[in-house]
Amino acid sequence: MNYTINLIWDNEASVWIATSDDIPGLVLEAGSFDALVERIRFAVPELLELNSPNNSSATLTFLSERQERIAL
Repeated sequence: MNYTINLIWDNEASVWIATSDDIPGLVLEAGSFDALVERIRFAVPELLELNSPNNSSATLTFLSERQERIAL
């Protein structure tokens, strides 16, 4: 099954935040993109086991968004 995970940069907190409409309970944050993806790889199997114990495999699709303001 395919699960979509949204990764959004929070400028005020200087962290990446992960959420998913497909995986109940998934809310994680980390200071770097790579660290967040690593945390997701460990958390998702546990959350899926709790929410859907009959799943045998999963595909994760990451959608990221980051906005920056620049001076012209």
